Amino acid sequence: MSPRMSRAHRARLSLFTAGTASLALLATACGGSGSGSSSAPKDFSYLSVTENTAVKTALTTLSKGACTKENKALPLKTETVPQASLDQKLQLLAGQDALPVQFAAGNAPALTNQLEGSGKIADLEKELKELGVLDQIEPAAVSTVKALYDGKLAVLPYEYNIEGIFYNKKLFSDNGLSEPATWDALVDASAKLESKGVQPFSASGQQGWPLTRLISGYLYRSLGPDALQKVADGKAALTDPEYVKAAEEVADLGKKGYFGKGLGSIDYDTAMNQFLNGKAAMFYMGSWALTNISDAGQNKIGVENVGFMPFPAVTGGKGAIDQYPSNVGLGITLARKSFDDRTADWTACIAKNYGATVLKDQGAISGFKVNADVKDANAVTTQVRDTIGASEQNVLWFEALFSTKATTISQTNAASLVSGSMAPQKFMQTVQDALTAR
Repeated sequence: MSPRMSRAHRARLSLFTAGTASLALLATACGGSGSGSSSAPKDFSYLSVTENTAVKTALTTLSKGACTKENKALPLKTETVPQASLDQKLQLLAGQDALPVQFAAGNAPALTNQLEGSGKIADLEKELKELGVLDQIEPAAVSTVKALYDGKLAVLPYEYNIEGIFYNKKLFSDNGLSEPATWDALVDASAKLESKGVQPFSASGQQGWPLTRLISGYLYRSLGPDALQKVADGKAALTDPEYVKAAEEVADLGKKGYFGKGLGSIDYDTAMNQFLNGKAAMFYMGSWALTNISDAGQNKIGVENVGFMPFPAVTGGKGAIDQYPSNVGLGITLARKSFDDRTADWTACIAKNYGATVLKDQGAISGFKVNADVKDANAVTTQVRDTIGASEQNVLWFEALFSTKATTISQTNAASLVSGSMAPQKFMQTVQDALTAR
């Protein structure tokens, strides 16, 4: 590969060719810049959500280790906001042309696509290819990102997750239960646990999405992997009987008390702690939870007692049990305006070193290749990594193809659905109305 031409060199060459170098340099000296032009950053600013500490921790480790040189040239500076406030914060910063160098790009792909369409996001595929590190991202992760973001590599896969049900092996064994392979068996197992005084599920009603993930899981198993794509394409509606059926099934779990009390006020951390402290037998979550599960300080039941199973099959359904929902977590991207040579150096260092760092230190899985001999933290991490490697067809989650408005409505009403204060038909109608209005 030929030596990489610096952005400053390319800019000077382009300006010379256009015969406007002096005017452009004068404009630069006076502080002028176009909406997509480079604006030299003072630091490697990073904005993400308070609830996700994994990426921030890994970047901090890199800044003191493998990326010390890059950090000296452009110091890492982190900022977090509550996840519920992220979209509003990004929209405000984008409107002010003041997006940070690197940032979580929105709670739904729709916002990220808007930012990309308005020229706010760096062309990551082009930049990574030019840096010679595009091959440091696992092909499956690239495929998942492009499926979410209109065929573009719009975010970096700091996480690469599949979703399923983590469960307490000891509680299952003590109550004579094995992994339920079907939805009916899952409901029966939940009934038995409840009768023994064991809360079957832990979930965050405050966040909402851990509940709506159950709806999409049922839809994918009953209607097949294209169930929500048909809704996005207008070939089906959430108000169709077979779609409402999924909401009814999940609502029925809540009606029977299988999520415990006060679901609407339970946040993500509380739900995680309920499971890791042995107060709930099952926890539907993505593999990003391995970071918490691998932490002996958090995991009071012991990592050896944590199992992982796929969302169960629906009898007579069109979906397969090995079709795992996959995602790249909360997508992290880089602003086009501030993507200069120092940002590029940081990006290249991240691509080469992040995968090994996050696996070694946190037992977490990313979409970057692991360029070091790192052993998995525990058996459940190995199980999840093996599952990812064997999975041939993945699916998305409930709101993946929704507008920002529909995503918000879906997640804020999920607890009402499961607690019984909103009927399944009404819930699906409300979300469908938001989709239709976009």
